[in-house]
Amino acid sequence: MDGDTIVAVATPQGTGGIGVVRLSGSESAALARRITGMDPRPRHAHYARLRNPVDGELIDDGLVLYFPAPHSYTGEDVVEFQGHGSPVLLERLVATCVALGARRARPGEYTERAFLNGRMDLAQAEAVADLIHAQTERAARRARSSLDGALADRLQPVSRRIRDLRVHMEAELDFGETDLESDVAGTLAPQARELAAGIRDLLQGLRPARYLDRGLRLALIGAPNAGKSSLMNRLAEEEVAIVTDRPGTTRDVLRAPVAIHGVPVEIVDTAGLHASEDPVEVIGMERAREAGRAADLVLELRDLTAPDRLLPDDLPDDLPRLVVWNKRDLAGPEAAAPGALAISARTGEGLEALRDAIVERLGLHPREDDGFSVRARHLDGLAAAATALERIDPNLPGDLAAEELRCAEQALDALLGRQDHEALLGEIFAGFCIGK
Repeated sequence: MDGDTIVAVATPQGTGGIGVVRLSGSESAALARRITGMDPRPRHAHYARLRNPVDGELIDDGLVLYFPAPHSYTGEDVVEFQGHGSPVLLERLVATCVALGARRARPGEYTERAFLNGRMDLAQAEAVADLIHAQTERAARRARSSLDGALADRLQPVSRRIRDLRVHMEAELDFGETDLESDVAGTLAPQARELAAGIRDLLQGLRPARYLDRGLRLALIGAPNAGKSSLMNRLAEEEVAIVTDRPGTTRDVLRAPVAIHGVPVEIVDTAGLHASEDPVEVIGMERAREAGRAADLVLELRDLTAPDRLLPDDLPDDLPRLVVWNKRDLAGPEAAAPGALAISARTGEGLEALRDAIVERLGLHPREDDGFSVRARHLDGLAAAATALERIDPNLPGDLAAEELRCAEQALDALLGRQDHEALLGEIFAGFCIGK
């Protein structure tokens, strides 16, 4: 990381009552003195006139806050100018800082510097972006927990035990009265398997929780007039799709974002599947099948008033699906099979049970706190650590067992960013907004 002083607008684009321009780097305080004409006290709010020191022109007036290193967000000297939320004024202030020697920040560079300066681990840095982009209150709580270091807290004891096993193994190889063919791995193999089992348990719990962060794609599949569009409108709580009694009204894929028990969900309404030679309907049905194959979960909607009318048997057998019987209000109480999920998209009857069933089908609990935010990179790192530990068996030569322990430790270190991976850091922080 270079020692440049960086500057960026830290508030969202557009007009607002207040706008924030943030400086970070060794020259932050000096630049603030030149722009404000004062020497700001640390962690105090000062009212100041913000001027271009070259020509003395007034840019804006507002508050100035100074946070000396290392007790700042980035771990460097940080200055924030809080002025009026005019994009024109904010850009003039940024341009003035650049003219005085600062550099415009890259996306995510403030949080990247916080990570590189030891203010947070990599999982916490990712949680900053997750918190900013959280679509539901539940996702925001999970990101907030990750930002507080929840994932690192779970992994620290595991990483420490792996390190202890590795130290023991390598000490035996280097200084013990054994050789590479010794059975020292036999005494450590059960402990390695125990650690692997614990990581696998954590993985099993975290995989479904990914839906809380990246969202769920839910496809509505069924025969014509099964009530797919009515159900979409009911879940979206607005008239997204046209609903008529005429079969084949929906001919293309429609999408609507909703939240179900804190899970961001994209509902995909599709054309009804049936035998047809109409070329437009055929195209619509093929798109419906594609939507089903791309979905995380398919709701196969069936009609209680026509229980023998089932879907054509041409969808993949391994497609994750939930069978839902609709038109409960029009069918007799004996129409639904015992234990079947029966609803009425028209009246809303059974909708809360359907919402519960959707999240439970994913392995989530409808109203349970789910810990911390999870990314695919985290799951891959945990799986790699568990796999390396599982390869240690009592018959494995000591030097190979030590190597597997090193691989397991390395996987967890990479997960938390304890290694120098420039390409990985670039990919992660490129997804941040400028100013964070």
